[in-house]
Amino acid sequence: MVQDPFGWTDDEARSRERSGLVRTLRPRPADSALLDLASNDYLGLARHPAVTGAAADAARLWGAGSTGSRLVTGSTDLHAELERELAEFCGFEAALVLSSGYAANLAALTALTARGSLLLSDAGNHASIVDGCRLSRAETAVVPHADPEAVHKTLGTHPGRRALVVSDAVFSVDGDAAPLRELDEACRTHGAALLVDDAHGLGVLGDGGRGTPNAAGIAGADGVVATLTLSKSLGSQGGAILGPARVVEHLVNAARTFIFDTGLAPAAVGGALESLRLLRREPARAGRAREVARTLHRLLTEAGLTAVRPDAAVVSVQAPSPEAAVRWAADCRAAGLGVGCFRPPSVPDGISRIRLTARADLTDEQIGTAVRTIVATASEGAAASVG
Repeated sequence: MVQDPFGWTDDEARSRERSGLVRTLRPRPADSALLDLASNDYLGLARHPAVTGAAADAARLWGAGSTGSRLVTGSTDLHAELERELAEFCGFEAALVLSSGYAANLAALTALTARGSLLLSDAGNHASIVDGCRLSRAETAVVPHADPEAVHKTLGTHPGRRALVVSDAVFSVDGDAAPLRELDEACRTHGAALLVDDAHGLGVLGDGGRGTPNAAGIAGADGVVATLTLSKSLGSQGGAILGPARVVEHLVNAARTFIFDTGLAPAAVGGALESLRLLRREPARAGRAREVARTLHRLLTEAGLTAVRPDAAVVSVQAPSPEAAVRWAADCRAAGLGVGCFRPPSVPDGISRIRLTARADLTDEQIGTAVRTIVATASEGAAASVG
């Protein structure tokens, strides 16, 4: 009998189904009537006419695709313009644009470490950081979540060793912010570098949305590098690495996910650049996103739900089980509200959640509708479980 080479996937599928961890693709309609608290469009710019118009103009001028890697034909004047403006806006010396935030983290982690160096990673870091640590040749030590003293002690046990500390700036599961000032102090004390993933901070935190390093007062410091995405607050697609010019030059020559990947499409570059300029003109969008998150948290906790106090624009609400989280999110969707659903292995602590992303363009009426829907579906779900 010939062995089925992928028969093991059936066993995996059954295991996922038993655990309530089956994931499915759900195409998003162009004209969805859902009230969206599931996307990462924090500033409400993904459909802004100026942003979509700039994306279309860039595609008409430069073509639908970038036609090659950045080092061959994939760089345009538009890429360079975005890099200059991102660096200046966020307070860093230089920037490098890549095809995604995931690629940016892989690039930074693999090119800024080496065999024999030490890499310290927060236990709550995003999967892209976890994968970057695995791909690096460094010795990786996972430190307790948001614990600068643990970082200090770990670095202290390796005096003189080349080291890189990496942390999300705002953690994507619960929306809490990392203690960047304290982490930077620990790194400076021990001569280590600090890599900050500001995917969920850009456009929300800092002066006019300039990001978490700006808010912490460490943007542009010699030992600090930041990664970010263009797909959240800027409503486009892609990623970037910001830091000292010599670090960016090193990445151009050493980061494999930059060197060997196709450059970011011009439409995404044009859209991100227009979003950045729009944020400059309308800095109050950042504060409004934070205000919406705080309001959601207050109203949900007043209704008796367990929600984590947001430091940025992510509001996390705990569910009793993976199955309950899936059912809760589905019931919200059926009632006209889109929310995120986070379950193991996406959550490092094993606690399932629905996740809400506050948007600057939400009205007070929409916020009220969202809260009423979440509370009602939570109550119905609990009653169904008891029954």
